[in-house]
Amino acid sequence: MKVYDVVVVGAGAGGLFAAACVAAKGFAVLLLDDGERVGGRATSYQIDGFTVNTGAIALKTGGVMQDILDDLGIALDVRIPEPRTTFRVGGRSVAAGKGGLGILLGSLTKAAARIGQTFAQARHGELPEESQTTQEWLNGFTRNQTVHGLFRNLCGVLFAVHPAELPARTFLSFFARSASVPFGYCPCGTIGVWEDVANVIRARGGEIRLATTVERIVVEGGLARGVIVAGSDGGTFIGARAVISNTGVTGTIALVGAEALGKEYTALAARRIKPTTIYNLYLASREKIIESAGLVTLADTQRLCTVGDMTLTCPELAPPGWHMYVAYAVPQPGDRMDDAAQIESALAELQREYPAFASARVLLAERMVGSRTRAGYAMDQATPVANLWNVGDAVISEGDGGTQACAETGRKAADMAISFLRAVSTRTDSAGIPFAGSL
Repeated sequence: MKVYDVVVVGAGAGGLFAAACVAAKGFAVLLLDDGERVGGRATSYQIDGFTVNTGAIALKTGGVMQDILDDLGIALDVRIPEPRTTFRVGGRSVAAGKGGLGILLGSLTKAAARIGQTFAQARHGELPEESQTTQEWLNGFTRNQTVHGLFRNLCGVLFAVHPAELPARTFLSFFARSASVPFGYCPCGTIGVWEDVANVIRARGGEIRLATTVERIVVEGGLARGVIVAGSDGGTFIGARAVISNTGVTGTIALVGAEALGKEYTALAARRIKPTTIYNLYLASREKIIESAGLVTLADTQRLCTVGDMTLTCPELAPPGWHMYVAYAVPQPGDRMDDAAQIESALAELQREYPAFASARVLLAERMVGSRTRAGYAMDQATPVANLWNVGDAVISEGDGGTQACAETGRKAADMAISFLRAVSTRTDSAGIPFAGSL
């Protein structure tokens, strides 16, 4: 029976980068996913010649993910829109270039300078208390509804939450750490980058099996021993010296079993893991409705956060003569999860901002998990099982988010797995798997 050094469960961004970093160090890795394509919740597929993304569209350049790709020898194939971000207030647009947000706030509230000072303090590590929400923090400066609308939709597009659900220190940490990092669109759809990573995994001797369902992560003697995958003739065991899970903390608990992880860990997960919801909308029109090539963050909407024309930067994402628009909407706290009503509300707000969307074709309108837990509520990557780690957006660093943060968890998990393997390499049992006593 072949035993892999590392089995990675889930081919989202975290799982892909974990597998690639393990393979790059010469270890035998197997990446498993129950989907038909790599990328997890941030993949892409075709609808009548349009390339739509199921999740992330904007990939950070020049940050952590770029560094990891460079180490793997992968060129990040994205194009940066210009301007990257625009704010829309009262039917007019303000580019969010150098000083753009401050100028806009200055036109809306006398508290703009004090708000800006708080952002500057955050860059030096001066942050609000953990219990203060972004809404409470902003209330301390202004009750201006337009300002609150702008920050509400920034929280929505960046974190898929309402300001009342987001710790202020997390919001400010993000701007201190990541807000200035440029982003771009992949002309092949976001999946183009993930396929490049998958190709590196295979080139370095790793294996990828798609359309493969993992039924259980097997834990015996305090260690993960492998996984059981579904099959027509019953489950098949695949041995591993270490396991990395990209299924989310709750997904990992379900695969391992609460007993093996212990009451303390599962109770912590029950308190901290709070998945978020976002509505992903794609529309097509032969008309150029939006002038800006980047993402437009709105201030006068309740649920619709942002909208953008991806084809002004990457025309190959749509058939010739067509524009393809993406928009995101986030429910209000306490909203009933009526998908049809949420989508109808988001489309109505979009048409109020840009009446020409009334005649656009809706390609996709769906609810999806924005993040496996709210920003500020992430858990540690390590688990009570010594050779089992989580990756993905339920275990990201404070003040970070999106695919870049997931990529970073992948590299960290790979480093921890490799350290574990090297530490126990001298003692194995008859199946070639480390003894628990060798830790």
